[in-house]
Amino acid sequence: MSGQVNLSVVVPAYNEERRLPATLERIAGYLGARPSLLPAEIIVVDDGSSDRTAAVAEASPATPGVAVRVLRLGRNRGKGAGVRAGLAASRGGWVLISDADLATPVEEVEALLASGADLAVGSRALRRELIARRQPAARDAMGRVFNLTLRALGLTRLSDTQCGFKLVEGSLARRLAATMRLDGFAFDVELLARAARAGATIAEVPVRWRHVEASRVRPLRHGAQMLRDAIRIRLWLWCGR
Repeated sequence: MSGQVNLSVVVPAYNEERRLPATLERIAGYLGARPSLLPAEIIVVDDGSSDRTAAVAEASPATPGVAVRVLRLGRNRGKGAGVRAGLAASRGGWVLISDADLATPVEEVEALLASGADLAVGSRALRRELIARRQPAARDAMGRVFNLTLRALGLTRLSDTQCGFKLVEGSLARRLAATMRLDGFAFDVELLARAARAGATIAEVPVRWRHVEASRVRPLRHGAQMLRDAIRIRLWLWCGR
């Protein structure tokens, strides 16, 4: 597939060989049945996996109008690095960021598109009745405390910055990818901060969500890293960086 693409779907993946076949089948099947979204591409970014993540993605069955591309990072660098690489490589007029576990169903992209915003952020906090299965209490508490910290730092007014389901206007996505620096889980905050600095319109949209086991997030270790990175973002903004 060459030329203009209507929608790019960026899927960062680390050791996801078991989940990827069903995930890619569902995304491709959905896109293939939506002519308005075609042509489309799915970009799987293998973040230095030690399993067959890249090979499984490359073997994904063809779907008319939907191309599957695989990017390989030389080593495991973090979800932020994977998303950044996918955004930079995208060709779509719109770019959807989606987790490999499809905790938010791909069909929810329609709600994000309907928002009309340059950056539409899927949210678990606006309508909690849409959560089919809640995450463990420790992780939920970490998310709430982190959001309060972001508000105190003046980094967001959103209720949920960390849902892994976001839609970005294509040219904006590629501009942001060129300036983003964080490799870890706080990349979402940097994405939002840089988009706001660029004058983009941002909308928080309630989406369906279900907690999936085998999460890569470790509340204590990653929570400390995210707090450190949030402070770094605040300092960068103060310094005009």
